[in-house]
Amino acid sequence: MEHTKQPIRATIVPDDERLDFLPRHFGHLMLTVEHQVHSWLSTLSRDYTGGLWHFYSLENSGCYMAPAAPERLRIVVKNNNFVGTMSADAAGITATLFALSHLAFKYARVEVLSTRFLQLRDFAAEHAERRLIFQAID
Repeated sequence: MEHTKQPIRATIVPDDERLDFLPRHFGHLMLTVEHQVHSWLSTLSRDYTGGLWHFYSLENSGCYMAPAAPERLRIVVKNNNFVGTMSADAAGITATLFALSHLAFKYARVEVLSTRFLQLRDFAAEHAERRLIFQAID
């Protein structure tokens, strides 16, 4: 019997659970992670002007943040010459991956950062905009 892998599903965190989201996933680094994700998206996209963010929990215990804005965002990554337009969801995944990667090196002894990066990368590999996400983070 052939076993087919089920896709990793993302679930938006309800408003009444938002306060627990960052501490549950990142402990004492929760504010650092949140700030880094916002900062990365500000760096990557002139289209991003702030606003409400959605938090997402993944079935593989991972997570990410994405702007609630419905519009698409132009993303520019100067280090690898990537220029592209993606949904706010994909842009949030991209910014979260950049933030987690950066922080995993900075706080090498905090294993949860690299674990969350790998969990999100696995989800991103199944995302409808995976090609753009991986081109941006490459």
